[in-house]
Amino acid sequence: MFNAAVHAYLRAAAGEGAARCGPFVMRIDEHDDAPPFNYAVPDDGAAPGDAEVAALVEAFRERERVPRLEYVPQAAPLVEGALLAAGFRAEGRFPLLVCRPGGVTDVPADPAIGLGLVSAGPDLWEVARVMNAAFDAPEATEHDVARFRRLLDRGGLVAAAVETATGEVVGAGQIGAPCEGVAEVAGIAVRASHRRRGIAAALTAFLTRAGGGTGVSTAFLTPADDAAARVYARVGYRKTGEALHISLGRPA
Repeated sequence: MFNAAVHAYLRAAAGEGAARCGPFVMRIDEHDDAPPFNYAVPDDGAAPGDAEVAALVEAFRERERVPRLEYVPQAAPLVEGALLAAGFRAEGRFPLLVCRPGGVTDVPADPAIGLGLVSAGPDLWEVARVMNAAFDAPEATEHDVARFRRLLDRGGLVAAAVETATGEVVGAGQIGAPCEGVAEVAGIAVRASHRRRGIAAALTAFLTRAGGGTGVSTAFLTPADDAAARVYARVGYRKTGEALHISLGRPA
């Protein structure tokens, strides 16, 4: 049941620019070809044939994007085999962790760091700079800030961790607008100079609790590695399944 709710959220998060291709919903960012902003999600229980997979590949190629999917394989167990047969290869399998806002565990907070929700333009620029630096992305642009504005307009939240002595934004994160009570915590980022001070855990706990006020009954996230998973486990997140990221490389 929860896997279907995650899929419903991912399809909703694709936004107004989402495109349908057979049993898939595509999220395409016209301004940014980074993988996290370009992927497809299959319908629950989808069983795509060769022609439907080929059409999906062509739809990505037409948009000059790498054909790729991010989804919960338990919700569409027949999709992976069809993709593998077409030459797709798994980028990674990531634990799907969940936590209810009321189940957040208190973690020690760095007294020199303040946490808060942000929505003003200058604050969003600083958040974008922190996230892009943390994830080795190019310098922040107006498009990154516009992406945050769209998230806020849909009912999501953006948070910043600020060093109180200097006013510098040293960490950031976001939670999407709830769909059927489910939302994703994402983009948890901390400047290299401020890591190992509990800021990532504090941001995750803060956003998860704040999401409860917007209608989030269950938050989820997919950590990139075991170290990140341990951070989220301290906050109260528990594994309920896995997410699959799978793609087809560019043709030679």
